[in-house]
Amino acid sequence: MNKRISPISFTLLILFIVNLLSLKAKAQTDSITKGKEISVGLAGGAPFVVVEQGKKTAGIAVEIWEDIANKNKWKYKYTEFQSVRDAIAALDNHQIDMVVGPLSITAERVSHIRFSQPYYQSSLGLVSRVDKPSLWDRVKPFFSFKLLIAVVIFLFILSLVGTLLWLAERKESPDQFPSEPTSGIANGMWLAIVTMSTTGYGDKAPITVWGRIIAGTWMVVSIIFATSMVAGIASTLTLSGFGDDTINNVEQLEGKSATTISGSPTEEFLEEHNVKETSSDNLKEAFDKLKNKEVDAVIYDRPQLLYYLKNNKDSKLFVSKAEYYKQGYGFAFPLDTKLSHAVNIKLLELAEDEKTYKIIKHWLGNDNL
Repeated sequence: MNKRISPISFTLLILFIVNLLSLKAKAQTDSITKGKEISVGLAGGAPFVVVEQGKKTAGIAVEIWEDIANKNKWKYKYTEFQSVRDAIAALDNHQIDMVVGPLSITAERVSHIRFSQPYYQSSLGLVSRVDKPSLWDRVKPFFSFKLLIAVVIFLFILSLVGTLLWLAERKESPDQFPSEPTSGIANGMWLAIVTMSTTGYGDKAPITVWGRIIAGTWMVVSIIFATSMVAGIASTLTLSGFGDDTINNVEQLEGKSATTISGSPTEEFLEEHNVKETSSDNLKEAFDKLKNKEVDAVIYDRPQLLYYLKNNKDSKLFVSKAEYYKQGYGFAFPLDTKLSHAVNIKLLELAEDEKTYKIIKHWLGNDNL
């Protein structure tokens, strides 16, 4: 007779297997690091890798890695590379054990190297000026294509109501609504306008049943229509008169200009969105162009923008909440590595303890994280 395994016994068996696998993974990791230093390649720039002469290497990626290494009691040594491309080439040739820096996790890279889970979610960001709206900015909404369409529709409805009033009243009230269409319809439109505005001059008034039905219906409809129209105009005046002229998304850059770092993938992004693009050699030059009103926005990697603004505070600059081309940054290893599992465990622990958030907050500031 077969004996059934109790739920408690099954749970204990699963826990035993999990612990056995964890111990095995730790033993494999310890065996590769015991008695040797981990060769760590550093690539990328601030705020992820900050190398200053005479000072300790720092940055978001560096501090997260060093926390992981200290928790695991690993010894390591740094090798600096001029670019991420050079560091990955050295990793492929097994010259180093891993790469620390702002490495984007892409399908092409995953085909030949192993990544840790992302320690930071990056994206493209947008910075614009906080300008007070000019006189033209305030009146410009009233010259928009949408408003023109609304006016045309309103005139059409007004002429339709005027025509109906003329048709209903022309025989019984020829003095008010002449049989000649132009004058009669014009008088009908005048009555519609007076009715809608609740002015009530009394110079024109329907006397037939159908005329009064049409006029009464128009009264009800025009109250709703006029209320909506007045509310829309008031809202437009409020937003254009008291708000700041900032750019919240790339769609608002239509017909405007933006700058980014020369040679960066952001140039293709601006081209895709039909934004007039101006190249800059560095972020300082880009922000100088923005402040001098040579361009309307700076678009580049969001963490670099936040880091620059944290160290160069300017209340007249606005960081949009919009993010584009989101991608994760992770640590890179050879495909046959035994380090990545242990690194991932510590990354999760750092995230759960909010240590990762505190490191990022230290380098990028409280705003827009």
